Amino acid sequence: MKRLSAAAGLLLLAGPAFGGPAEDAASRALARDIFKELIEINTTESSGSVTRASAAMAARFRAAGFADSDIAIVGDEPRKMNLVVRLRGAGKAKPILLIGHLDVVEARREDWTTDPFKFTEKDGFYYGRGTQDMKDGDAIMVATLIRLKKEGYTPPRDLILALTADEETAGANGLDWLIHHRRDLIDAEYALNHDGIGVTTKGGKAVGVFVGLTEKVYADFELTIRNKGGHSSAPVADNAIYELAAALGRLADYRFPYELNDAVRLYYARTVPAADPARAALLKGALARPPDPKAIAGLDADPNEYTLTHTTCVATRLAAGHANNALPQTATANVNCRILPGHEPEEVRQELIRVFAEPKLEVRFFDDFGKLHDTAESKHGFAAPVVRPDLMHAVESVAASLWPGTPVIPSMDASASDAAMAAPYGIPVYAVSGDAEEADDGRAHGQDERVGVAAFDRGVDFYYRFLKTLLGTR
Repeated sequence: MKRLSAAAGLLLLAGPAFGGPAEDAASRALARDIFKELIEINTTESSGSVTRASAAMAARFRAAGFADSDIAIVGDEPRKMNLVVRLRGAGKAKPILLIGHLDVVEARREDWTTDPFKFTEKDGFYYGRGTQDMKDGDAIMVATLIRLKKEGYTPPRDLILALTADEETAGANGLDWLIHHRRDLIDAEYALNHDGIGVTTKGGKAVGVFVGLTEKVYADFELTIRNKGGHSSAPVADNAIYELAAALGRLADYRFPYELNDAVRLYYARTVPAADPARAALLKGALARPPDPKAIAGLDADPNEYTLTHTTCVATRLAAGHANNALPQTATANVNCRILPGHEPEEVRQELIRVFAEPKLEVRFFDDFGKLHDTAESKHGFAAPVVRPDLMHAVESVAASLWPGTPVIPSMDASASDAAMAAPYGIPVYAVSGDAEEADDGRAHGQDERVGVAAFDRGVDFYYRFLKTLLGTR
C-alpha cells in the first residue's frame, strides 16, 4: 500500500466540505483509537488470532448502534473468523462491498527497534506490524462506518464491510471462504479494496493518487534438492546447498519478458502530462507501437517500474542440512512469484525449471490451502474492470481538495491482494484509499513498519469524503 511521509503530512488540508472541524477531529481520534487496538492484537499465522480482532471490532459496531443482525463473525477456523458488517441503505441499488484483511505477516521483536505489537508513536510516525499493511485501512473503514451510523446517515444502497483472515497466508479462510460459503453476506455490485495502491509522495509532495484496476497473481513454489549426504570431510561435490545456491543464482540473473498490459498502458498515458521531460520521454517511448527498447531499459532501471511490466520471482526462504558435521542430504527454498495477469503459474513453473537448469531440482507449487502439487493450478488473475465514471469522479473530487493538482491515475497493483478472491467470481474490485507513502519508504512486511501520523489523519478524511461523494451526498 502507498503511504505518506511526515513531511507530506504537514501540508494543510483544504477546508472541510463534509463536516466541521470538530466532526473531522472526532473521527480521526476514533480511527486512531481503533488503529491502536488492532495493532496490539497479534493476528499473525504463528501465534495470533484474527478472531480476537474481529470480536473487538464487532463490539465497537454494537456500541455504535449496529444491530446484531447486521454483524456476523463467521468462518471454519476458530482462530480465523471473519467479520462482516452491514450499514443498511435505501435499497436503490445493489450493495457496495468494502474489503480489508486483519491478518499480518510475522514480525520478530529482535529485528525491530520497537515492539512490533505495541502501537508506538515517535518522530511523526506510528510504528507497529500492520501500520501499512493494513490495519490502518481497517481502522479507517471501521471508523468511517461508525461515523456514518452516528450521523443517522442512510446511504442509497447498503454498505458491507468484510474484515477477513488469511490474506497473508494461504487465503482459504478469509474472503475466499466467504465467497464460497457465505456469498449472501457479501454479495455486491462491486468491491472497494482498501489494500493496495493509494497516494505516492516524493520529497513530501503528492505525485499521484492511484486507483487499482487489476493486480499480479501470487504464487509460491518449493524447490528441493536431495543427495545421499555423508561426512563433512568428504569432497564438496554433490552438495545440496551448493547446487541449490547455484540454481538460485541463475534466477537472480534472469529477467522475465517485458509486457505492457492495458492497465499499465493507461497508467503510463495518464502519467505523461505530469512527468518531468526525461521521464515523459521514456513513457512515450514505452507507449509507442512497437515500444522503444531504450525507453523500456530506462524504465526497467527503476525497480518500482520494472515490477509493472515483468513477472518477478524471488527466493524468500531457505532450509538445509541436518548436522554441522555432515553434508546436507536435503536443501529447500521457497520462491515467491508475482505473475502478470493473463499468465498461469504452471507457465511460470516451467520457465523456472528452464532457468534453474538443474535436473535434480524438484519445483512444486503451493495451492491456496498450503498443499504442494507437482503441477500448478490455473490461477490467471483477472482482467481490469470497466472504469466507473462515478468512482473516478469521487476520487478526483476529493483528491483535488486534499492533494491539489495531483493526477488521479488508474493502474495495476504490482503485488497481490484479496481482490483475486472476489473479481473472478463476479464482484469487480477497485483499489481506492487515501493512504499515502513516500516513494522510497515502503516498509510493508518489513522491519519497523510505519505510517505518518498526519498521513493517517488525511486517510481518515479522504475515505469519509470519498464514500459520501460516491454515494451522491455532499
